[in-house]
Order: sequence, then C-alpha cells, then structure tokens
Amino acid sequence: MASFKERCVEYFGTDDIYEILGVEHDATEKEIKKAYHKLSLLVHPDRVDDSKKALSTEKFKVLGKIHTILQDKEKRKIYDDYGEIDEETDSSFNWLDYWRAIFKKIDVKVIEEYEKNYIGSETELRDIKKAYVAGKGNMDLILEMVPFSNCDNEPRILEIVRKMVDEGEVEEYPGFFNESAAKKARRKKKYDKEKKVAEKINRQTLEEEIKLNNEKRLKGFADMISDLEAKYGGGAKKRKSLTNGQKTPVKKRKTKK
Repeated sequence: MASFKERCVEYFGTDDIYEILGVEHDATEKEIKKAYHKLSLLVHPDRVDDSKKALSTEKFKVLGKIHTILQDKEKRKIYDDYGEIDEETDSSFNWLDYWRAIFKKIDVKVIEEYEKNYIGSETELRDIKKAYVAGKGNMDLILEMVPFSNCDNEPRILEIVRKMVDEGEVEEYPGFFNESAAKKARRKKKYDKEKKVAEKINRQTLEEEIKLNNEKRLKGFADMISDLEAKYGGGAKKRKSLTNGQKTPVKKRKTKK
C-alpha cells in the first residue's frame, strides 16, 4: 500500500502538504481551513462526474488528512521539524463526515461560483501544468486531474500548454500536440455518453424534487383547510369538511308568468 507521502505525489505532484494547500509554512489555522475548504470543493465526491468520482475520492481523503495534521499543533510541529507524518491507517475513517462537521452543507451555487472564479485563474494554470508534467502530455489524465475540465475545454488547454512550452516552463511532449484523431474521438464518445447519463440523473432528481414540493404544497393546503374548518365550523359540532360531504342545494329561480 502506498504511503501517505506517495499518495500526495501521485495525486498532487508533491509531498509538501503546504504546497498542496497553496499556503505558506507559517499560515494561520484560519488560512489553512480556508485553503482546505477551497480545494476540497473541487474534488468533493458528491460534486463530480461518475467518471472522476474514484480519483476525486482519493484526493478528498488526502486533503482531509492534510487538514488533520496542520490543524493539530503537535502533529504540525512534528511535520515541520522532521517531515514526519503519522502513517496510521485511515481506511475506516469517514472523511465526508469529517468535512461536514467542519463546513456547511454544499450549495450548488457555491460550486458554480467557485467554478466561475477557478476557470482562467492562477490555480487552474498551476493544476494544468502539474497534470501535464505528471501525465507526460496525456490529455486523458489531464482532464481527470484538472477540476471542471472536459472535452469541450481541450482547445483552451492546448493553447495554455503551448504557451508554457514556448516560454520554457515545461517540456514539450509531441504526443500531446499531435494526438491521433481516433484517440480524440474515443475520448469524446466516452464523454458524451457520461454526459447523457448525468443529464438523466439530474432530470430524475429534478422530477423527485418537483414531486416532493407538490406533496408539501398539497399538505400545506390540507392543513389550511383544516384550520379554516376548525375556525369557522360553528358551535360545538364542527364539520368534517367545508361542505360536510353534502352538495349545497341550488334554489330554482321562479319565472314570472
């Protein structure tokens, strides 16, 4: 089984837990918590496509572990002084419960707002660079590692990496810029299939929410009727319904002869 540091390198390209969070070594607890929250939103298992869920779950676990180290003064001092990390097993630890205990419930609007700020940011550029280097130009891996990325983003990612290569920031991997049309087509086909499944799930969820809301409205209406009957039912004998289950007799109008 890979050590915690090896998993850090595998998923984030470094075993420096401060660098992974993007904070200085003298960062405050508040800064560390904020950075942990920011990154964990990107890989939260409940907010990624099924194709990325397994990888995101592992990243989510690593980030949770990092936070437990840096928010604990004793563990943080040991790491700062010796670079040591407690390798106790975390297999039975529920990192989702840990996250929920610290932060509020995820709101879709929060994710959408973060995505808006993330795209084109320095953080995204750094993530693309790490993924490109780690995968040696493998676009499949880049799309898995970089949050909010998909086949529609490929032209933009190619442009970003080309600029990095031209400026000498990264090595050029010919396969990245000369990828075969067949490989691109396979990736696009897989992406389109996963997108349709996700849309179907979203529709089902929406239908369930509409049904639930309708049931709540009907219950609210029934409660209102009951309140009205209780208030205006009259005397000690209160009607079971507004009309007492009987039809209101209609008086026939007399016609003048």
